[in-house]
Amino acid sequence: MVLNEAKFANTSVLITGGAGFIGCNIAEEFLNKGVKVRVMDNFITGRRSNIEPFLLHPNFELYEGDIRSENDCKKAVEGMDLVCHQAALGSVPRSISNPSATNDINVGGFVNMLFAAKEAGIKRFVYASSSSVYGDEPNLPKQEHKIGNPLSPYAVSKLTNELYAKVFALTYGMEIIGLRYFNVYGPKQDPDGPYAAVIPLFIKCLMENTAPYINGDGEQTRDFTYVANAVQANMRALFTDNTAALNQVYNVAVGENFTVNDMYRRIKNYLNKDIDAIHRAPREGDVRNSLADISKAQNLLGYTPEFSFDNGLPLTIEYFKKIFV
Repeated sequence: MVLNEAKFANTSVLITGGAGFIGCNIAEEFLNKGVKVRVMDNFITGRRSNIEPFLLHPNFELYEGDIRSENDCKKAVEGMDLVCHQAALGSVPRSISNPSATNDINVGGFVNMLFAAKEAGIKRFVYASSSSVYGDEPNLPKQEHKIGNPLSPYAVSKLTNELYAKVFALTYGMEIIGLRYFNVYGPKQDPDGPYAAVIPLFIKCLMENTAPYINGDGEQTRDFTYVANAVQANMRALFTDNTAALNQVYNVAVGENFTVNDMYRRIKNYLNKDIDAIHRAPREGDVRNSLADISKAQNLLGYTPEFSFDNGLPLTIEYFKKIFV
């Protein structure tokens, strides 16, 4: 399923949360393809350094705004053709410690963006959902039509996004696609702070000769997904001509899983470090095992993950080696 790249040069895309980890990677690829990009970010979790290389690009525009503001959302969508909604307050633990903030941004902000897009006449709206919506559904691999009970406020917020997306599509005739990310990692991911992502955190600790913590026994499994795969899924969702692909949610992953212990061993071996991790209590709200069935995205979007864990992890480590020198 080949994308019509002739569309790119004549299309403008608003990327909310575009200074964040996934958003800035999407922005970079879109700019490389000739797409006009406007990034909206309030820099609560996004970083200015992520978009600094784009500031002088003729097809790039920064709008500093907050999705919790209806007025900011209205201004952000002016003149745009498509919306790529990546803005969110991530992290299961953060949502447990502050569910109100998670709800205000992930649910209230999401509705603001949907309504602003509708009012501006923007039909195609692609948004980031999460594998956390599967909750306590025990079956592997995870299939889009089988979800369980959410295990955290973060999961509730993402599931609520999917419900609102379905209602907006039905009520207003919009074309809305949700992407359930599975443990996305890669360059520009934040290694610092109390809610740092595990892969850059492990790399940083080992390069500083410090033992990292692993929550629980480390035998929990994850479908680790290199960020370029998530970028590809967004591009395919935004530009697909397949009407059967619209108003759906898709798993965005590789379709292979590894334990956290195995992931840590791989990083240790690559960096030639012999430092054992420190195990601590399991993290509240975490799903035990995760593995995606990606056949729906393959069949309807033409999504084909180009990076397995074996080739995505070394690229990530090499990137952070330069950052942590």
